[in-house]
Amino acid sequence: MAKRYLTAREAAETLNISLSTLYAYVSRGLIRSEQSAEGRRQRRYYAEDIEKLLARKEGRRNPEKLAKDALHWGAPVMDSAITLIDGGRVYYRGRDVMTLARQHTVEEVAAFVWTGDMSGADKLFDIEIHGVSQKYETMLLHIELDGAALTPIQELQTFLPVAAADDMTAYDLRPASIPIVGARIMRLMASVLAGDVPDNPSIAAMLQQGWYPDDPKAITLLSAALIVMADHELNASSFAARVVASAGATPYAAVLGGIAAVQGAKHGGVTERIEAFLNEAHSAPRVHDVIASWLRRGEPISGFGHRLYPTGDPRAALLIDLLNEHYADSAEVAFMNSVYQAAQELIGETPNVDTALVMLSRVLKLPAGSALALFALGRTIGWIGHAIEQYARDRLIRPRARYVGEHPGA
Repeated sequence: MAKRYLTAREAAETLNISLSTLYAYVSRGLIRSEQSAEGRRQRRYYAEDIEKLLARKEGRRNPEKLAKDALHWGAPVMDSAITLIDGGRVYYRGRDVMTLARQHTVEEVAAFVWTGDMSGADKLFDIEIHGVSQKYETMLLHIELDGAALTPIQELQTFLPVAAADDMTAYDLRPASIPIVGARIMRLMASVLAGDVPDNPSIAAMLQQGWYPDDPKAITLLSAALIVMADHELNASSFAARVVASAGATPYAAVLGGIAAVQGAKHGGVTERIEAFLNEAHSAPRVHDVIASWLRRGEPISGFGHRLYPTGDPRAALLIDLLNEHYADSAEVAFMNSVYQAAQELIGETPNVDTALVMLSRVLKLPAGSALALFALGRTIGWIGHAIEQYARDRLIRPRARYVGEHPGA
């Protein structure tokens, strides 16, 4: 449905029900309604909720079609208590993510996602990691001597199996044990990305000291970026992590599964395409001309619009606001705003969080590939959270395939 709201009569006709039944659905919380701007006695009904009810009714009539459609932005197929996307906002365990990103640390949000409680975050993340990091540095030196240059995401993929081999506690899949392993994984990943940093700072501070050491303000931006990326319901990488966890593999393996999926060009890997577009736009006299050129070639302008947020991605809005608040005098921020305005004028879309991550990386002058690395490090919170839920469920995710090939004897 193109419309965001329906009148009572439109909603009833769409569902093929009476008005009294429609009102009963509203009272049961199945359909949300709000007062219409046209008058106090008139109400309007969320088209999104009508769509969900239609899909449910269709699923009862045709369960095979429901199962097939569910694999592509369809009906929910799995229970989770981590993330809710509703009304253009995102919530972790019922708490607004934008508020969490402004008021809490990465460690507190991770502890909250994993356990429902922030109070033990400092103790949970108080981990010494130097031994494994040194082992990895030796391994990386050999790779570099062979002439290879790894991107940040490839460094994480190379390092995690080494860390897993050194962590026997990862085989303890009890609910109380997994957050400890998850905290260790996140600190190790941050150490790989940032390099050696003194003392034992927070994850965001580790990245700031390693990537942008002369500006402590960057901690606020990096922390917010990791928090808004922590989870996003059952996306491709989180589903991959759940499948790996459902087989009884360790949290390290679940995170590796998530990383394998997130770097795909249709997921977090789209940041490379966005970087290419922004590099071209930055060197051109007019951003409008670059957008028009991409459109003429039939190339989509990646990083703008999101089907779950028709009115704009709130995660991107937060990061853009923070960049404007803390780096208002930056030439890169001025360029960012000009790109967003041109995109709004030409394609009518606002930036999504992928573009916001790339712009954050440009403003802070982070290493190439850092936007995807930030995506993966933040999303590790969600991958561990989904693994915890899956271990507790203790069921293998093993759907059946409908065979459409040649039959024996045909």
